[in-house]
Amino acid sequence: MSLSLAKGTAFLPERLRVLAPGLLLCIAVVAVAEVLQAAEVVLFGRAWLESLVLAILIGTLVRTLWVPPKSCAPGIAFSAKMLLEIAVMLLGASLSLRAILAAGPMLLVGIAVVVALSLGFSYGIGRLFGLPRKMAVLVACGNSICGNSAIAAAAPVIGANAKDVAAAIAFTAVLGVLVVLGLPLLAPALGLNDLQYGILAGLTVYAVPQVLAATAPVAALSVQMGTLVKLVRVLMLGPVVVGLSLVAGRAGGQKPPLSRLVPWFILGFLALAALRAAGAIPEAALGPISTVAGILTVLSMAALGLGVDVRVVARAGARVSATVVLSLLALGAASIGLIHLLPL
Repeated sequence: MSLSLAKGTAFLPERLRVLAPGLLLCIAVVAVAEVLQAAEVVLFGRAWLESLVLAILIGTLVRTLWVPPKSCAPGIAFSAKMLLEIAVMLLGASLSLRAILAAGPMLLVGIAVVVALSLGFSYGIGRLFGLPRKMAVLVACGNSICGNSAIAAAAPVIGANAKDVAAAIAFTAVLGVLVVLGLPLLAPALGLNDLQYGILAGLTVYAVPQVLAATAPVAALSVQMGTLVKLVRVLMLGPVVVGLSLVAGRAGGQKPPLSRLVPWFILGFLALAALRAAGAIPEAALGPISTVAGILTVLSMAALGLGVDVRVVARAGARVSATVVLSLLALGAASIGLIHLLPL
């Protein structure tokens, strides 16, 4: 055991050296975002775009105008994935189950219905636009459940090729950022309260971490509800993939690992939420945990932006683009309909 620990300690400096260039670039983007947010407050009396959103915009702009050197890639990837997943996990400690459960069991049923309708509609639209069956399935899963994760989980089950997977993921990456940026701006026009807006974000935003970016500018309750709703959507990935296995006969495919169906950070989120509900997390620790989660989230949003080149939209293809956009609009309409049916 001591030998193993020694090896791990010896490896740490090398690992940090590899990650440092990308981490420093992300930190630089965050610093610029913080400065711009402060400037907004001075000029307008409030920050219309918070540092979290600015970090995405600045990162995307940098990536579109300049390709970071290869030495930055490990640190950017680490920030965009690992740090973001840690931030989501820590968010479980701030989850108020009492407020969430006020929505009632109808919310859980409603989420399942919306996801099922979205899957069917997205697949139908894809086929109508002439997409191959496997591509239509990938787009439907990505749009209806959890973006890239759903695409990656469904691809081996249906035997999709790398080209189809790359095209589906490429557009999802860009459109996901656009949804994160645009949804908070729609909140006032839709006339939704904080709880309702959280449900809308949880039902429409692609990835769990992106829900943080879409809800943080609105309210803490929106963050909590949005994250919970999104987690319910993600947990539906398991049954959907099993269903695809049965329907497709797993022709040329293989069963994805459990870790892809239920990511570790979701389990961590649920565990921390349970500990919070049981009173096992001291109140004094909640503030620091929330602060760390916030810092990691902004840093991760910078990395997310640095990984997005808006020009990939053109390479995704018009049919894929049209399918994803129309499917997302339908998902949004169904989500708003569900919100008005719930006794909130």
